[in-house]
Amino acid sequence: MKYFLSFLLVSLLLLSACGPEEEEQGCAFIPETSEIEVEITLTSLSDSLANVSSKEALVKLLGDHKVLREIFFKRSQYPNDSVFINELYRRFTNIHLDTLAMEVKRVFGNEQKLKAEFTEAFKNLKYYYPEIQIPRIETAISGFETDMYVSDSLIIVGLDYYLGKKAKFRPNMYDYMLRQYNPENIVPSTMLIYGIDPRINNMDENNKTALADMIAYGKSFYFAKQMVPCTPDSVFIWYSPKEITGAWENQDLIWARLIEDKLLYSTSHVLKQRYLGERPKTTEVGVDCPGRIAQWVGWQIVKSYRKEHPDQTLPDLMKSGNADKIFEDSKYKPRRR
Repeated sequence: MKYFLSFLLVSLLLLSACGPEEEEQGCAFIPETSEIEVEITLTSLSDSLANVSSKEALVKLLGDHKVLREIFFKRSQYPNDSVFINELYRRFTNIHLDTLAMEVKRVFGNEQKLKAEFTEAFKNLKYYYPEIQIPRIETAISGFETDMYVSDSLIIVGLDYYLGKKAKFRPNMYDYMLRQYNPENIVPSTMLIYGIDPRINNMDENNKTALADMIAYGKSFYFAKQMVPCTPDSVFIWYSPKEITGAWENQDLIWARLIEDKLLYSTSHVLKQRYLGERPKTTEVGVDCPGRIAQWVGWQIVKSYRKEHPDQTLPDLMKSGNADKIFEDSKYKPRRR
C-alpha cells in the first residue's frame, strides 16, 4: 500500500494542470480600516551603508542604530570592535556592493511602495489588535548576511535578500529556499513572524505532538493571510504554483500518508522533521510533493475550523492553545479529486 500511494500521488501531481484557483488567488476577509490611523516610520539605510566614506563614519552610523549593529550584523560573533569594523568597512567599500546597491535602488526605488504595503498590513493588524504597538522599520543592505529581524518595536529588512529572480546577485542557497526572497514576500514574511510569535499564537508548550506543530503553523499562516488578505497562498508557504496546485488536488492522498505513518500524535523528532521540516521535497509522499507538507495540511485544518466557527474572532482563534480541540472541531475532511 505504501508504494502504491507514492506512485499514484506522483502520477497525479504530474498530470494535474489546474486546481482550486479561488483558494490560491482569492482574498481573505478584508476589514474596514479607513478610520484606522497608522504612522509608519521607515528609515532607509542602504545608501548610507553603501556610501560609507570612512571607518569613523561607519562607527557613528552603527552607533546610531544599535540593533542593526548588534543583531543584524552580529557584532558578538567578532572578537573585538576593531575586527568587526574592519570587516564591515571592507564589505561596504567593495566594488561589487555598488552593483548590489544599484539593484536595490532599481527594485525598491524610494521604498514608498514597500512602506505602503507595511502600512496596509499594520492597519489590518490594528483592526484585530487595537492596542498593539507599531514598530519602526529600517531597511538596509547587508551583503547577504541577514534577511530580516522582527521585534515588537523594530523591523529591519535586508533588501538585498529580496531582489527577486532577475537580480544579478542572489543569496547562496538552494532554489527552493530562494522562492521566499522576492519583493512581494517581505510584508507577508513579516506577518508570518508575528503569527508564530507566542505572544499572539498561544499553544500548549506541553503538547509536543506533530499535530500541535501543524496547528501552530496553520494558525500562523491563517493569521498572516488576514493581514495581507489578497496575497496568494503560495507566497506565504513558498510553494511554486505547480506545487500548491498538486497539494490541493491530492489532499486525500497526502492525508492518507500522514495517517499511515502515524504522524499526528507522534513526538518523534525524526518523523516531525520529515513532514514539517525545511526540505525541498517530502519524498515519503511523492517525488513532486513539496517540503513542509504537514505545515500546509495544518493550514487547511485551521481553515476548516474557521468555516465551522465563523463567529469566532481572529484573536480568539490565536489565543486557543488546544490543538487537539481545534483539530476535532475543524471536522477536517481532505478534498477528494
